[in-house]
Amino acid sequence: MKKLPPQELKDFLDKKVAQFNQPGFIKNDPVQIPHQFKKKQDIEIAGLFAAVLAWGQRVTIIGKSKELLTRMDNAPHDFMLHHQESDLKRFESFRHRTFNGSDTLYFIEFLSSFYKANDSLESAFIAPCTSAQEPIEQGLIQFNKLFFSLPHSPQRTRKHISTPERKSACKRINMYLRWMVRNDQQGVDFGIWKNISPSVLICPCDLHVERVARKLKMVKRKQMDWLTAIELTQSLRKLDPKDPVKYDFALFGLGIDEGFGY
Repeated sequence: MKKLPPQELKDFLDKKVAQFNQPGFIKNDPVQIPHQFKKKQDIEIAGLFAAVLAWGQRVTIIGKSKELLTRMDNAPHDFMLHHQESDLKRFESFRHRTFNGSDTLYFIEFLSSFYKANDSLESAFIAPCTSAQEPIEQGLIQFNKLFFSLPHSPQRTRKHISTPERKSACKRINMYLRWMVRNDQQGVDFGIWKNISPSVLICPCDLHVERVARKLKMVKRKQMDWLTAIELTQSLRKLDPKDPVKYDFALFGLGIDEGFGY
């Protein structure tokens, strides 16, 4: 496929954003998990778990996320603040892919510690601006360091919270930020975090998004890593500098629902 002229590309992707960025998208996507809640902190916690578990078939991801939150009595923030030691045993048997009981227990330990001292997980992602090419890069690095700052954090759990420092594309955590930050009143993303601009978000890059982006000639870098995610996002900013990650809906929808790029 030849590279489309910029305006033609924008028109094509804008139409696809309008097609997929609407409430009907929710029922088949892991974003449905935080949509089961109204309380800000419940949305944050449920969203984090759904994003971290977003590996494999969507129906399985959704089922496992529901299972995990059921073990928290479907009140995750209250559970983090008030659970007893005896309540933790029910999580030892939880499994999804390589995410196991010990990972779950550390996530609970961190979130319990964090929410007893903070009102919102947003503050964990806000880092002072440095010379980094991307402002959100320092936020992702800071969150990773904070998340694993508790004594005896398991080494095996580190693969579940990615960081640009390890050159990861950080797909799942970028998806989580999209959910929390974007606020376009379309009903899919929540927009409950007000101190991070949608303009600094990085596009979540999974296999479907990558294939579509390559077919549309939006990335040249051969491997999929942090720099490729930046390259794609910079291409998207040329189409909409204020809200580039809205095009995640278009690229993902084209790939998984329409088979574009395959």
